[in-house]
Amino acid sequence: MPRVKRGKIANKRRKNLLKQAKGFKWARNTHYRAAKEALLHAWSKSYYDRKKKKGEFRTFWQIKIGAAAKEQGISYSQFIHALKNAHIELDRKILADVAENHPEVFNKIVEKVK
Repeated sequence: MPRVKRGKIANKRRKNLLKQAKGFKWARNTHYRAAKEALLHAWSKSYYDRKKKKGEFRTFWQIKIGAAAKEQGISYSQFIHALKNAHIELDRKILADVAENHPEVFNKIVEKVK
């Protein structure tokens, strides 16, 4: 009976997992069991942080809008409230971009809602 060499798929799976653990500290980038454990934690954190990043961007936009509104003599909360009352439906992402790149347009928006 001829010799059968085994483990081709298993070795490939282990090698791919260790490749994903490249850059990890200590044994977690060279030892399969430690790498597998570290990757399980890393993958769960990456999912959580992708969701968290969206909230961080919103906070960043609010800071930009607030700073630009303060220059016009109106607070962020008053500005947003005035936008709602004036039925101007611009989201915070667009407002932050306008405030940063086109301050003259942002000033016109502020004058319209005052």
